[in-house]
Amino acid sequence: MANYLGFDLGTSSLKVLIVDENQAPVATVSVPLSVERPHFGWSEQDPASWIAACREAMAKLKAENPHAVAAVHGIGLSGHMHGATILGAGDEVLRPCILWNDTRSAAEAHELDDEEGRWITGNIVFPGFTAPKLLWVQRFEPEIFAKVRRVLLPKDYLRLWLTGEAVSEMSDAAGTSWLDTAARSWSDRMLERTGLSREHMPSLVEGTEVSGKLRGELAAEWGMEPVVVAGGGGDNAASACGVGVVRPGTGFLSLGTSGVLFTASESYQPRPETAIHTFCHAIPRTWHQMGVTLSAAACVEWLSQLLKEKPGDLTGPLGDACEVPGRTMFLPYLSGERTPHNDADIRGVFVGLEASTDRAAMTRAVLEGVAFSMRDCLEAGGGVGTVKRLVAVGAGSRSAYWLDAMANALSCEIVLPASGDFGAALGAARLGMVAATGADPAEVMPEPPTARVFSPRPDMEAAFTEGYGHYRALYPALANWRRAGA
Repeated sequence: MANYLGFDLGTSSLKVLIVDENQAPVATVSVPLSVERPHFGWSEQDPASWIAACREAMAKLKAENPHAVAAVHGIGLSGHMHGATILGAGDEVLRPCILWNDTRSAAEAHELDDEEGRWITGNIVFPGFTAPKLLWVQRFEPEIFAKVRRVLLPKDYLRLWLTGEAVSEMSDAAGTSWLDTAARSWSDRMLERTGLSREHMPSLVEGTEVSGKLRGELAAEWGMEPVVVAGGGGDNAASACGVGVVRPGTGFLSLGTSGVLFTASESYQPRPETAIHTFCHAIPRTWHQMGVTLSAAACVEWLSQLLKEKPGDLTGPLGDACEVPGRTMFLPYLSGERTPHNDADIRGVFVGLEASTDRAAMTRAVLEGVAFSMRDCLEAGGGVGTVKRLVAVGAGSRSAYWLDAMANALSCEIVLPASGDFGAALGAARLGMVAATGADPAEVMPEPPTARVFSPRPDMEAAFTEGYGHYRALYPALANWRRAGA
């Protein structure tokens, strides 16, 4: 039986998953990674730690499951996006990788974020993206910039070590601000604006295509054949492959530390003015839109620490069926907000507190506030009615009350998968399977089995519409208060 392997290079760990040809998990291992923050707003990682983690993970898999490793026929890659891995003439690492959550290049991002940049890339140029980081290096570390031979995204540096090939794919490349997202090709103009050219970029393939083969010495070390390595995907695109969001009109709702509303599309439909991301999907001829709220489950975690209760002890007593939005409201801007405001300085607030406000009311307000922030993401991507069904993933999906509130706030069906691993590592393995077999991605990447479906209730529609209107009215008042120096 053929197996397929997925590498998921996360910020805090490298996960490796092996599945069989029926996509049943065979073996998995995770190795922790650390992040360095030498200055305020900086976030860096040593690329050597990615290689060390990969060696450690594969050594453990080989020791515990040698037959499973030997049966691997294809490999896929997923990784955290936007990181600037800067290499010299001999592909040596010139400095630590500047990560997605590093904000040092805010001024450079503002400079690149003009009409031309948005027209070419389809997106706001955020400080976390790759291009402004290289502009920062050019200005503040000129001795390093002068030695730049190649710039790779994190998973693509891992690919370089695995295969010897400098290759990226469309979904990850779309988050650099160097890609012509409509044409699925590097933009000479955006590269020129950061002092670079196509010679500094890896070649591009689709996520389902072969990017190279596992180097012979690694294959021998791990007891494998030199199997094909797929293009793979950025972490969110790979997660979409893991939950079967590969057809136009499908989507997923992620309630992790941050919140993501991800929808697939067969055409390029940028909306940069709404702060929604429009990226290439890991699937050929497919794009995706992604709205992001910076604090989702993080809001529940914050409230649990404030009230000294476990998150489950706050949400559990609410039951499974949501109530209409209450008088107490919460704006979940604990770390600023991305979609639709692109406001790093805005902060959260409770509104409507009264003598009768208790823990349950505050918890409901937090859950409703995040649900309305995801409604903001939906409106930025086209509005209610454009999405009929979303697959729920992330820690927040454990709360039935929250998913019911989401279904009513978004006016769409929310599907909770049966228990299992349907994340980016599975998506990467699925991409490896397609690259190795040539199978149809839609057949290889179905939705996971469903545990429960939450549907919007007609009797709730008016109340949630009114509640969302009140929620939307609060941001301008809060922003004006902030601008007044409060």
